[in-house]
Amino acid sequence: MDPLANFFSQIKNAQMVNKETLKVPYAKLKLAIAEVLVRTGYLESVERQGREVSRRMLVVKLKKDEDHPAIFGIRKVSKLGQRVYLPHKKIWPVRSGYGLAIISTPKGLMTDKEARKQGVGGEVICEVW
Repeated sequence: MDPLANFFSQIKNAQMVNKETLKVPYAKLKLAIAEVLVRTGYLESVERQGREVSRRMLVVKLKKDEDHPAIFGIRKVSKLGQRVYLPHKKIWPVRSGYGLAIISTPKGLMTDKEARKQGVGGEVICEVW
């Protein structure tokens, strides 16, 4: 299975059973995506643990809003078999603007709103609502 899709499934499943923290294997892309989610308010915090390469882990602290999980759904858009690239003019709003898309651009990972504002397109990684 795709490690990134597995990461999204673990976040969604942990939110459904009301877990407070989640430990996943470390990867730079996972850390960058988690940092975007922290910055936008969908996760509480993320930190890297471990020094050895084989034992590095990400500890993700999940966020709740008044007894409801902050993340109701997360979906991978660009898959291994079909990558989705969009110019900034064709980036669509997620759930009528109530969600966000994470986009990998030449300027780094950013949300769909930031990409439209800066006028850069890229690969649509996932949608979160």
